[in-house]
Amino acid sequence: MRYSIRKAELGDTEALTAIYNHYVRESIATFEEQEISKEAMGSRVSGIVEASYPWLVAENEGSIIGYSYAAKWKDRLAYRFSVESTVYLDSRYVGLGVGTGLCRELLAAVRSKSIHAIMAGIALPNEASVALHERLGFEKVAHFRQVGFKFGRWIDVGYWQLIL
Repeated sequence: MRYSIRKAELGDTEALTAIYNHYVRESIATFEEQEISKEAMGSRVSGIVEASYPWLVAENEGSIIGYSYAAKWKDRLAYRFSVESTVYLDSRYVGLGVGTGLCRELLAAVRSKSIHAIMAGIALPNEASVALHERLGFEKVAHFRQVGFKFGRWIDVGYWQLIL
C-alpha cells in the first residue's frame, strides 16, 4: 500500500478528529471517554506545533489514514530532552505498516531536535502497539496496574522507552 507522510496542518483537524474519536468510543488506547471536537483537536495540533514538536500525518490517495506526534514528557526543565510519542491509525489501516512508517519518521524528527529519550505509554493489553514499539527498539520500563477505568473495567498502562 502506498502512502506519504508529511507535517500536519490545521486543515487536517477534521480527519484527525475522526480517527481519534474512533478510539475514544471503541478502545482503551485513550482514556478519554467523551469525543472531542475538531476545534479541540485543532488546539492540540497548534499547541504541539507551536512548542516546536513534530506532528505528522500519513496520507493515502489524499485521505489522512493516521498520525503521530511527540510532546513534552514533563514540565520541569530537566526533562526538556525527553518526549512522549503518540500514534493513531484509521482502523482500516491497522496492520499494514503505516504505524511503523509514522513512528520511524517521528523518531527521525525528534532526533533532529536533540531529543535524548522518547517514551510511549500503552494501555494494556495492546499486543499490536507493544510489537510496534519493540520492533523500533523501545524497551518496557514501567507497568502501572489498574490506573485507568474505562468501559466498566480497570486498565493497566505500560511505558516503553527508547534512548536516542
